Amino acid sequence: MSKVIFIDVDGTLLTYENILPPSATEAIRTARKNGHKVYICTGRSRAEVYDYIWDIGLDGMIGGNGSYVESDGKVIMHQVISAEDAKHIVDWLHNRKLEFYLESNAGLFASENFETRGEPIIQEYSARKGKDNARSLTIRDVFPEMIFGEKNLYRDDLNKVSFILESYQDYLDAVKEFPNLKVGTWGGAGETALFGDVGVENITKAHAIEVLLKYLGADRKDTIAFGDAKIDIPMLEYCEIGVAVASGGEEIKAMADMVTDAVADDGLYNAFKKLNLI
Repeated sequence: MSKVIFIDVDGTLLTYENILPPSATEAIRTARKNGHKVYICTGRSRAEVYDYIWDIGLDGMIGGNGSYVESDGKVIMHQVISAEDAKHIVDWLHNRKLEFYLESNAGLFASENFETRGEPIIQEYSARKGKDNARSLTIRDVFPEMIFGEKNLYRDDLNKVSFILESYQDYLDAVKEFPNLKVGTWGGAGETALFGDVGVENITKAHAIEVLLKYLGADRKDTIAFGDAKIDIPMLEYCEIGVAVASGGEEIKAMADMVTDAVADDGLYNAFKKLNLI
């Protein structure tokens, strides 16, 4: 029976150094030859899915943590922040002097001082993920195609906006400021969070999978999901089999049906073997 497989990108398909293990490429290509469908399911917007990821061979993607669905080159769903809300977000962040970047399928657009203010923040984020070279990373290392110097930051094609938290109060105030949008944090739990984000309300990876399965005429019982972080939990709960990687968070490992090896230890390939996908 052919399966529909959903794989988170950062920390699951790729290491947090953006390294793609050759065994992961082999696993996906072999699984597709065996008749299974493979989609990435990621917080990244399409602009952040670079050619070396597409070159693996994929059936499509879910992006923006569920706001965007693509299959065989066709856009199945794309929910974006309204132009009015996007302007509100940008103005509010500017007024609070919070640096940010806009996430759209057309690219990542940095605020005026995000490159300099963001460097120590992204270094801390990388250090928490165990990167050996964390303290030497730059914003351009982590976001190689980020667009700097954009004069007009008002856009109508945004999947979400990520912003640096100068304090946890910035997140709490954002929740009050944008009651009609989905406001979250990342880069740490609770008050240790490094970033806030604002996106379309009522989107999850699980909902996007449901939309895609309906389009494909596929059965939920034939789904397998792979993830490493708290935001992946709804995806693992929704799919018939949920697999966490050993390098992931304790919360997702506790609820997963299976825990495979770390990304760099051929975790994806080993799980594909155990699940008889290859």
